[in-house]
Amino acid sequence: MTRNTTTPTGTAALPDTGVLPGATAALVRRFVDGLQDGLEPLAVWAHGSLGGGDYQEGRSDLDLIAVLDGPITAGTVWRMARLHARLRHEPLAALLHCTYLTPGTADDNGRKHLTWAHERLFRRTVTPVTRRELHTFGVVLHGEPPEALLPPVQDIDLAAFVVGDQRDFWRPAVDRAHLWQRDVWVDLGLLTHARAAVTLRDGRLISKREALELLPELGAPGEVVEDVRRRRYREPARVVPRRGQLTRAFLGPAIDDLVRTYG
Repeated sequence: MTRNTTTPTGTAALPDTGVLPGATAALVRRFVDGLQDGLEPLAVWAHGSLGGGDYQEGRSDLDLIAVLDGPITAGTVWRMARLHARLRHEPLAALLHCTYLTPGTADDNGRKHLTWAHERLFRRTVTPVTRRELHTFGVVLHGEPPEALLPPVQDIDLAAFVVGDQRDFWRPAVDRAHLWQRDVWVDLGLLTHARAAVTLRDGRLISKREALELLPELGAPGEVVEDVRRRRYREPARVVPRRGQLTRAFLGPAIDDLVRTYG
């Protein structure tokens, strides 16, 4: 396994990522071996927390991209479903998400690709953020590196996506109070906003750990940020009264300001 540190301007890849956590390494081995039994992947890459250096085994999703050699047919879909069914009892299998590309479809940002996530098959896009992650710190689990098969993301396209995601997805969600009673909305809402702010300001991607450190500087409620940090890193969490309300009160104006500045 190698870590790809190729930037959009191009640098050499590093030869080693170190040792993955035990259960993660075992699942990755079984998954990559299973892909080679009839699906013939040209490449398998990891992005997200594993690529960014903030992977928490048993808590973080294992976000993967597989590039298959040839069109995705009904037989291909059957083999995918069979592989994921074989792995379903493996530790961490429920956290394994993989989107399947082909060389002929990899360059289409708007195309929805077959994806296994949340223990089912559906279609979704590979966003400019994911594409930039792969080029910047993707982990090569098998085959070719991202720069050999995936076009780079231009800064203007990355910024447009980030602004649109904040404006069109997260800002309407802030007004739906019931969502923010759940940990996942509080966590991702805050972390995604901090990461968006840095991407638009500096043109770079940051990890969730870095986002947590930045959030107080952006004006996020400190007690909520601490709650997110403790739960993410398995420390005893404290109950924060009105956590969802505090998060929404911060995010609404913060997103509006970000969109005015960069939109």
